[in-house]
Amino acid sequence: MVQFLSQHRCCLQGLESRNDGARYAFIVRWHDPMTEIVWKYQFFYHTFDKSIEMFDIKNHKMFLRRVAYPAISLEQLFIGSTILVYTRQLLIEDYGDDFTRKHLRGLQETTLAMIKPDAIQHTGKILECITSSGFIVKNMRMCQLNITQAETFYQCHKGKPFFSCLTQFIASGPVVAIELVAENALCRWRLLLGPTSSEVARMKAPSSIRAQFGTDCTMNACHGSDSHESARLETLFFFTCTNMGMCAKFINSTLCIIKPHAVMGGCVGAILDRILQKFKVTALEMCNFSRVTAAEFLEVYRGICPDFYAMTHELASGDFLALEVADLCDPGVCPVNAFREFCGPSDPCMARALRPHTLRAEFGINKVKNAVHCTDIPEDGEIEVQHIFKHLWVY
Repeated sequence: MVQFLSQHRCCLQGLESRNDGARYAFIVRWHDPMTEIVWKYQFFYHTFDKSIEMFDIKNHKMFLRRVAYPAISLEQLFIGSTILVYTRQLLIEDYGDDFTRKHLRGLQETTLAMIKPDAIQHTGKILECITSSGFIVKNMRMCQLNITQAETFYQCHKGKPFFSCLTQFIASGPVVAIELVAENALCRWRLLLGPTSSEVARMKAPSSIRAQFGTDCTMNACHGSDSHESARLETLFFFTCTNMGMCAKFINSTLCIIKPHAVMGGCVGAILDRILQKFKVTALEMCNFSRVTAAEFLEVYRGICPDFYAMTHELASGDFLALEVADLCDPGVCPVNAFREFCGPSDPCMARALRPHTLRAEFGINKVKNAVHCTDIPEDGEIEVQHIFKHLWVY
């Protein structure tokens, strides 16, 4: 994963060095939760000193004069991404000028990846392969497709001898759909996948994903879009409807949130892999909160935790990955306490001293950026899971 991100950063850094002092422009949208008004701005990013400025499109005036803002990097600025500027969560809707479109569109191609049922237990390792190869994960969701949905997804293969076997296999267990962003993303993802046959992949591309995690031509770990149009349609298939393939249990489960700083730091694959070794992940989705929805989610800590406002700022600072976690062996066991112990003390410094093998000890930075949120008490496990996976925070 780290290698994947580093390659993507090198590409962007190369672009910045070729355009020293370049200014990139985007059209961004902000939804005011108090007035329900949607504001649009032209957002400018200066590569030379990582400064930003914003122009109010409706009122035709400068909204934010140029100011250094190192929390935002060029690699975060792509169509559909969400960035936090002070307290405003901005959605990037479009490029703001022809220069930006010309120079960044090629670096921000998207494609659809899907982890198949046979490789679900390797999701963390596959995500590490993805991110270490330079891709940015724009969207992600675990789904359980029924046979009709599987047939719709693979309708381009209808009538072929393997169609029935393929669709039954895809409907046999959960899949993880991932929208990827990178330069020449479609071809690069298919190259990373390797040949369709896992056996051939092990001979011709032994480091490919199918060589490492696949079994044969059908159970070959992952799917990749074969054209730009297929990528567009397949992405819409998985991410248009929030209830597509709902697989959350909502019973005997607990919630884990891999926080934005860990997502941006490239730690998702490693954290998820650690979790999958001890627990079962029954639902997974990439989400983002506004400051208001983050505060509502963390309301129980208001007045109790001195870092409450810093915690809400962190949770609203970018995309996070939400997981429904269940006991690995017994689906009837409530995993809240066991998973909380697995995460470790909320202060990573304390965790490193007392319980060095916990998630927060390994991936946490401080009490606010402590890698993961986990449910504290058994009574709240199902409540928090429902809040996220039934999208009760979206309004």
